Parts: sequence; structure tokens; C-alpha cells
Amino acid sequence: MTTRHLHIDKHSPAAYKALVGVSTAVSALAKETGLPRSLVELVNIRVSQINGCASCLEVHHRRADDAGVTAKQRATVSVWRDTELFDEREQAALRLAEITTTLPDHDTAEREYARAREVLGDDELSAIIWVATAINAFNRVSILSGHTVR
Repeated sequence: MTTRHLHIDKHSPAAYKALVGVSTAVSALAKETGLPRSLVELVNIRVSQINGCASCLEVHHRRADDAGVTAKQRATVSVWRDTELFDEREQAALRLAEITTTLPDHDTAEREYARAREVLGDDELSAIIWVATAINAFNRVSILSGHTVR
């Protein structure tokens, strides 16, 4: 069965504009905190993979390439724990991205948060959680609107 999806970003432009405003503020926060664009894009990719958002993956793979994320990193970010391609800071960011997206059981969330906390300062930790939160919102808008990759 094929269902015609309502593009809620077009249908409710004021709400979408507000979401873009949040994203703009989050991007500025990440930049002020000193997070490299490559790390931000790794978070965007990982969250979009978990959520299964094809259109966001297409956008953020391109942006990651532009930000210097290697082809090997882009290809293996879903299995980052099984590679040696991601530094300690990137691993911490990916941990936070995953728990922000999946909201696992309490013990898992606490363990992963604590591991990230060993590596990241308060400003970085906050910014990464905000990056993951913002892309989660865009994933939901895109998926439920039926955005496609052409």
C-alpha cells in the first residue's frame, strides 16, 4: 500500500522555520564550543542511520565529505566500535548520539554517558547532545513527510 504523505515542513512552515532556528542555534553552539564540523556530521550521520532517514543521510554524507570525514569513516560509522578509525572524542560523541537517539535502559545510558563524560568537557557534551536532538527532530519530519532521495 502506498500512502501519500503530507510534507509537514511545507504544510506548517512556521513550525518548520522554528525548527530551522533551533538547528541554526545548535550549529552556532557547536562552533562556539570548538566542535569540528567533521564531528558534528558524524553525529548527524549516526543518528540518521539509527532512525533510517534516507534524505538526511544523503545530505549529511555530502556535508561530512565536505568537512573532511574520510570515505572509510562514512562507510563504517554504523560499526564505529569495531574500527580504529575514530578517535576518543569522536567515539564519545557517537556514544552520546546513540543514547540520545535510542534512549536505552537506565544502566546502559548511565554507562555510556559516563564514558563520554571522561573525554568531553561540559560545553562539548551539551553541544553534542543538542546536535543529536536537532537531527533527531529533522529525521522525524523527513521520515513522516515521506521525503525521498532522488
